[in-house]
Amino acid sequence: LVVGLTIVAFGTGAPEVAVSVGAVLEGSTDLAVGSVVGSSIFNVLFILGLSALIIPLVVDLQLIRQEVPIMIAACVLLLVLGLDGQISVLDGALLLTLMCAYTVFLVVQSRRQSQAAPVNPDAEIHPVRAGAWDSTLPAQLGLMVLGLVLLVFGSEWLVTAAVAFAKAMGVSDLVIGLTIVAAGTSMPEVATSIAAALKGERDIAVGNVVGSNTFNILGCLGITGLVAGEGGLSIAPSVLAFDIWVLIAVAVACLPVFISGKEIARWEGAVFLGYYLAYVSYLILAAQAHDALGPFSAVMMSFVVPLTVVTLIVVMLKRQQASGGDSN
Repeated sequence: LVVGLTIVAFGTGAPEVAVSVGAVLEGSTDLAVGSVVGSSIFNVLFILGLSALIIPLVVDLQLIRQEVPIMIAACVLLLVLGLDGQISVLDGALLLTLMCAYTVFLVVQSRRQSQAAPVNPDAEIHPVRAGAWDSTLPAQLGLMVLGLVLLVFGSEWLVTAAVAFAKAMGVSDLVIGLTIVAAGTSMPEVATSIAAALKGERDIAVGNVVGSNTFNILGCLGITGLVAGEGGLSIAPSVLAFDIWVLIAVAVACLPVFISGKEIARWEGAVFLGYYLAYVSYLILAAQAHDALGPFSAVMMSFVVPLTVVTLIVVMLKRQQASGGDSN
């Protein structure tokens, strides 16, 4: 789980950092903010939804008690810091400091748990092959440099193409960042979570998503806020009024889903995917000022959302009754 929350999450979150920093340097702050917020929403609704459809995901107890509340707190903190319409340099420094403190806390906690846990002699260990070409330090450093170069150039090309595409389609950089760029930068998370789920490492699949979201908000926006300088990283009013609230709602929704059975069932994954499609549909309709936007919003708020809440409550009560009956 800690591997998913730290190393894997930070590695898969590198594209978000590169794209957001590149967007700020290009003067597209809406694209930078949109990619981070959109990527975090994509991670939970799409990646967890798709992974759960493939195989029900096991949720570690530590994730429920500690990591998801931290993710929710990070989302709320983003809302509070952004109320003035920007992420200032001080805000960025605060977010980055919290990210570093969170990482140190996880490492220290993991070491204490490892020392307290009994050694399993049957545990499977995969040693590095001595003759492998990538086992040497120069080869590993070379791969790191190559990956960094490709990441920098790739992010620059993505930002340039995204801005050009937004102008051609007549939509804002923010909408492109919330959708296309967000999905593009989250492809490493998609591959990692699905591969982990298929290998049976389902706690890593969930931990990767939760860790990536925390890193996106604290680490990525922290770095981007510092790079933005004195002008700060501006946050569009529509993001404060809608998208960040969706992000908070998505993060909070993880708790009842996770707690209800300590797993994400296939039907819950389907609900997550359905909500992501609804979110993207809303963004597209709003960007085009489509006539269907009003009826679509009314149906979502008056029928779909309440029905989902009632369903989750009923499922939680049934599972609690079932677990109580088993204990008796």
